[in-house]
Order: sequence, then C-alpha cells, then structure tokens
Amino acid sequence: MNQYDLIVVGSGPAGRRGAIQAAKLGKKVLVIEQGKRVGGVSVHTGTIPSKTLRETALNLTGWRERGFYGRSYRVKQEISAEDLRRRLIITLNHEVEVLEHQFARNRVQHIRGRASFVGPTTLEISKDDESMLVSGTSILLAVGTKPFRPDYMPFDGRTVVDSDELLDIRELPRSLVVIGAGVIGIEYATIFSALDIQVTVIDPKTTMLDFIDREIVEDFTYQLRDRAMKLNLGQKAEKVERLDNGKVLLTLDNGRKITTEMVLFAAGRMGATDALNLPAAGLEADARGRLKVNPETFQTTVPNIYAAGDVVGFPSLASTSMEQGRVAARVAVGAIAKEPQKYFPYGIYAVPEISTCGLSEEEVKERGIPYECGIARFRETSRGHIMGLDSGLLKMIFSLRTRRLLGVHIIGEGATELVHIGQAVLNLKGTVEYFVENTFNYPTLAEAYKIAGLDAWNRMGEIKAE
Repeated sequence: MNQYDLIVVGSGPAGRRGAIQAAKLGKKVLVIEQGKRVGGVSVHTGTIPSKTLRETALNLTGWRERGFYGRSYRVKQEISAEDLRRRLIITLNHEVEVLEHQFARNRVQHIRGRASFVGPTTLEISKDDESMLVSGTSILLAVGTKPFRPDYMPFDGRTVVDSDELLDIRELPRSLVVIGAGVIGIEYATIFSALDIQVTVIDPKTTMLDFIDREIVEDFTYQLRDRAMKLNLGQKAEKVERLDNGKVLLTLDNGRKITTEMVLFAAGRMGATDALNLPAAGLEADARGRLKVNPETFQTTVPNIYAAGDVVGFPSLASTSMEQGRVAARVAVGAIAKEPQKYFPYGIYAVPEISTCGLSEEEVKERGIPYECGIARFRETSRGHIMGLDSGLLKMIFSLRTRRLLGVHIIGEGATELVHIGQAVLNLKGTVEYFVENTFNYPTLAEAYKIAGLDAWNRMGEIKAE
C-alpha cells in the first residue's frame, strides 16, 4: 500500500491549493479526482464555466455598448448555444492545462478514481473494475458540492435542468424560469436575460441576497425589473409538469400558472460526500452533506482528517476555498498557519456585477455603531462617460468615532475588481482620509472611491485639532 504525507480528495480550488502548498513544504502528496479531468466543480461546472458564459454573453450581445448604441444593439444577431459553448471549451482546456502543469512542476501525484474510506487513514480508490488502497498520515477532503435535486422535480436534462446540466443545453430557450433566487440562480437568470431571453425568477422567500447591503439589492432589483425580468418572490412552485408540446407548466402556491420553454432549478447544493463512506472514518455529514470543521484549522472531529471548500458551507467561494485549502494543508503537515485576514470580498457575477467586503449598513446599525455613508455613481466619473455607463454605484460606510472604513459595497461594471481597493483599506484599518488625500488614476472607475470618500467626508467634517 502506498503511503503519503497528505492525500487530497478533490482537485477544485481547495484541493489544488492545499495539495500544492503541502508539496512546496516538501511533503509527498496524492490528489484523487473522480472526474475525467482535474479541476473539480469549479473548473468544469461551476465558477469558471458560469463566468465564461457571462463574458461570452456580454461580448456577443454587445451589452456593454448599449449605453451608446441603444438596447437593440447586438454584435451577433443570432446567438446559439454552440456560440456560448465554443468559448467555454477553450477556456476550460486552458484551465486544466495550467493545473496539470502546476501539479507536475510541484511533483504532486494525481490519480483518477472514486475515493472511499476504509479507515481514518486509509482510502480505497475505485476506477472501472479496478481498485487500490492508499494510506495518508493526513487526509484533506475537498470534494465540493453538487446540485440539490428534489424528487418532485421532473429533471430531463433538456427542459427541466439543474445548474450542471444547463451548460450542456443544445438550444437557447425563448423563455426561462429560474427556481431559486440565491447566488447561482440570480447569476444565470441575469446572464440569460442579457441574451434577450424572457426570464422569470421564483423563490418562496420575499427577499433575495440577504447578506448583501439592502441599498445595493434595491438598486439591483430596479435594474432587473427595468429590463423586464419577472421577480416572483414570496411564491413557491408547487407543481412542475412537462407538457406534450415540449414546454413546461409551473403552478405556484397562489394558483398562478406559468408556461415556459425551460426551467432551471437552482435552489441549493449538497456536499458531495455520499460516496466517501464517512462512517468508516468516524465522520458524519449533516442533512445537506456538509462537514463540520474547526473554522481556524479546518480539522474535522477526526484529528487527522481535514475538510475545506464548499463542503464545509458558507461562504462557498472559490477564493475563500483556496485559502481554506492552503491553511488546512499547512496545519495537516505540521506547518505554522497564520490567521487569515478578517475581511474577504464576496463577488456575485450577475449582470450587473455585485461585490462587497466588510459590514453592510444593516449590520452597522445592529451593532449600534455611529456611522456615515459615502456614495459615488459611475456616471459621475469620466471613465463612466467614456464607457457609456448609466448605472452602477460604489458605497462606503465609515465609523463616526474612529473614521475607519467599515464596509464597501459595489454594483456595476468591474465591481469584483474594484472591491479589492476597499478590502485592502479595511484590513489595514484605513480611514476616510485615505480616500480623500490619495490620488487615483484618471480617468478610471476607481476614481469612484475618491468621490465616495469626499461624499462621506463632507458630512463627517475634518478632524478637529487637539
């Protein structure tokens, strides 16, 4: 039986970052991946495909130029599913090649197969009709998640699909109903809306994206409704039926009926732990297949077994998963692992983008912190004029007592890039004066930080001399 210092199950963001970190520390590492190619959910059905689909849709539709040329402007008049898939395949191949090269360069061994526990330190790897046993001093579970597929939903991979199956559709529908107003549902809903497809979103909750600052969500909601997206919040799809004419009929709990060409069910995901035989290792997953870990070390209830990434739950971001995997690997091989920075950015790759870091205005109120806000709209910047932007805003929240930045919230073009300036200032405990006294490139959207900083400073006033 082959012996390793660290065995990593899964090659997504957490798995690959953890494996490479351990290898750089001189450890013998094995990665087990059940997919046809390395990369995990992030590369093949999650983060990279959805963001590639978004970028392709915006480019082919000419979405970014419509501020100048009108809503009817399109770069390509007839856009097909094949148009979207062509760029997706190229991107995924590049991602896999980079990852395979990283493994080779760092001497990380990887094997294709399905892993299951035989004991706390031993795994069986099954592939086709063959199997083998491997042993690891430590084991890192980075298996990610899979779409939640309830029995009452008549999935067929064509007219009723989950978020994985959506990437393989052969024709773009004329109408789409998205069940679930979470991050995944909203991202796909807005991408298909940008393709000029009639989109309806259904969710039993009366609100959406509750972890995002309410002012940002209100602006986002206005933009979606302004382009004729239907948001049926506070309503539940009680029955979903495939019709003989190829369409789908949804009956809502208020009696309303909706007919559509396609339904995307995106109401949650499950930890992909069902095939791991967790009891053999002394582990147990929750009802959603997730594993409980120490949030500082990512150690499970079994001392030599660690878990990182989406399988441990919120925030379920590729970015945070990478850092979790790195920290877990360091702890697993006995290296020092520093506590991660307090504030990390959250990005929602909808159309328009949303990104946030730090406290929302609602959280600041709940904590009883006296505060002031500064807001800049992208149309106030010269770069915004050049780009033809008529929407988008940046909001910053400052403490009146310490003048420190408490949170930054952005909606609009480039939000997921711009947020990192705010993230740096947050973690370095910067104040409103940073934005007022520093120079930003002109013309850039980053200049919005200066505008928002001045907006808040004008209300807060100067620091009084002692």
